[in-house]
Amino acid sequence: MRRSEMPQERRTQVSDVRALRALANPVRYRILGHLMSAGAQTASECAAVVGASPSNCSYHLRELARYGLVERVGGEGAIAGAGGARTDRSGADGRDRPWRPTATGLRTGPAPDADPASDPVAALAHRRLLHLGIDDDAALAHAAAERNDDQPVDWRRAETLSTFGLLVTADELVELTTAVDAILRPYIGLTRDDAPPEAERVHVIFDAFRRPTTSSVG
Repeated sequence: MRRSEMPQERRTQVSDVRALRALANPVRYRILGHLMSAGAQTASECAAVVGASPSNCSYHLRELARYGLVERVGGEGAIAGAGGARTDRSGADGRDRPWRPTATGLRTGPAPDADPASDPVAALAHRRLLHLGIDDDAALAHAAAERNDDQPVDWRRAETLSTFGLLVTADELVELTTAVDAILRPYIGLTRDDAPPEAERVHVIFDAFRRPTTSSVG
């Protein structure tokens, strides 16, 4: 990616129930994930990765743009709409022009201190989105495991699928996740401009949560 195309690092909060529902579409979710990893791509390039047709990807890109999650490179054709939604007036279907994410990271759902019972519709939409993200991460991990034997030796040594059982307080977990975030942030692909020529895209999954009891798993 050219330096002029690199966005500034920015994380955005997605809490509007309409945006959560829009993002909880599997194809749409994978398109956004691909753009946040690879940078600007056309609908046709997205189609080759997510397994959908270019016209279908073009539609989903326009839907993502309505909620400000992606934009065409150059920014023409998108206007703000009610509730943060955007309407595309360019008249093109976007298959031949690249799109890019508007943020380098997303936080989804209501604020952590919000009462889920106060907006059960938004809570349900967020829960569905969480499950979609977990399933998508698992699919990528399974694909990586399947091709492990074909990896170059240096990448087999470098890659890891690690699980830890920690004993921490809530405050300690905040400190830990903040420290991990600080370590990873300089390597974000969309904004890194000092990557060596041999650098490749790597998917990092970092989940930390209170372990459910056995009776509640399943």
